Amino acid sequence: MFARSCNNVYMIKSTSKTNASNLPIGIFDSGVGGLSIAKAVSEQLPKENFIYVADSNYAPYGCSTIDKVKERSFRITQWLVDQNVKAIVVACNTATVNAIEELRKEFDLPIVGVEPAIKPAAQASINKSIGIFTTKATAENQRFKALVEQHKGNSEINIQPCPGLVELVESGEYDSIQAEELLKKYLLPLEEKNIDKLVLGCTHYPFLSEQINKLTQNSIELVETATPVTKQLKRRLSECGILSTISKAGVNRFYSTKANSELEITMQALWKGEIKLSPLPV
Repeated sequence: MFARSCNNVYMIKSTSKTNASNLPIGIFDSGVGGLSIAKAVSEQLPKENFIYVADSNYAPYGCSTIDKVKERSFRITQWLVDQNVKAIVVACNTATVNAIEELRKEFDLPIVGVEPAIKPAAQASINKSIGIFTTKATAENQRFKALVEQHKGNSEINIQPCPGLVELVESGEYDSIQAEELLKKYLLPLEEKNIDKLVLGCTHYPFLSEQINKLTQNSIELVETATPVTKQLKRRLSECGILSTISKAGVNRFYSTKANSELEITMQALWKGEIKLSPLPV
């Protein structure tokens, strides 16, 4: 999850009054799921400013072609760079596995991605059987498959694609009967494998945690990525000498390619706070 260098951090467009350390962090996802990462950033790095982008017109990336995921990832990254961000978090598993290496080659600033926490889950599993909820695109990705092989150790890895879940979170129906029925369907084959850890391999899925815990009666530990991603972001900012130096809470801005009142309400519910959503014309 390391960017190539810090070389161009100090070449960021800035006025004499603007220190690179206090420029915003860019965070993007195919939709609202990356709010689970942005929330962790807001709580663990409260002095950092950030710009959040939900590419909701193209959500979910998990149902898109690889070329389309790359195209959208490049467009949004370029827009964020044009906003003079100091670092970028690709808060989407599908975009990370399909586009992050090329993004790092093209843009010379810290770029942190999200990857399913396979290694810690496998190491902590008592039953040596873990499950991974993923999008279809992630499940079929060769980089993801290589990651599984690299970190599975002596644990059995059970990959479960979960079509439909992202769409339910996007529409604010993450606590619906339909979500419950889909979760039952996807959990059943994993429970039959006697898993004791479930890796949430999409940033939308933490918003279904309460439903999952209810269905499994808390018998399966959920493993998410928001905290380790935020720690990695902090390390990269520290290494580059660009941690925020402001003394007050950071300012957060939210954009979407599908900005409307319904989406704003959904995002506020997930964020558990007020959000002013602005349109993103890219």
